[in-house]
Amino acid sequence: MIKVTAYRKSGKMYAFELSGHASSGPAGHDLVCAGVSAVSFGGINAVIKLCQFEPIINQAGNEGGYLRMELPEHITDDIRSKAEWLLEGMMVSLQTIERDYGQYISISEK
Repeated sequence: MIKVTAYRKSGKMYAFELSGHASSGPAGHDLVCAGVSAVSFGGINAVIKLCQFEPIINQAGNEGGYLRMELPEHITDDIRSKAEWLLEGMMVSLQTIERDYGQYISISEK
């Protein structure tokens, strides 16, 4: 199962973490994994391109199955607000996947 955790301070998202594997199909044909990967990397790429800064990214291990992205402390409030909106949009897409494929993905908040 893929576990998604959104990290919030005062209700605002500042980081997210993905861990695990969906195992909803054979390697290379796992649509849930592909969808979650596309949405999460798309969210990170949108933050980088549209907010013009590099977030803190950690991809542990060479077998995949782990991704963490965190907004750095040094960005302006305006840029932080834009990045938060992009991350919220990403979470809506992940929640849509969870709604339809909840046996393979679980979302929580801290």
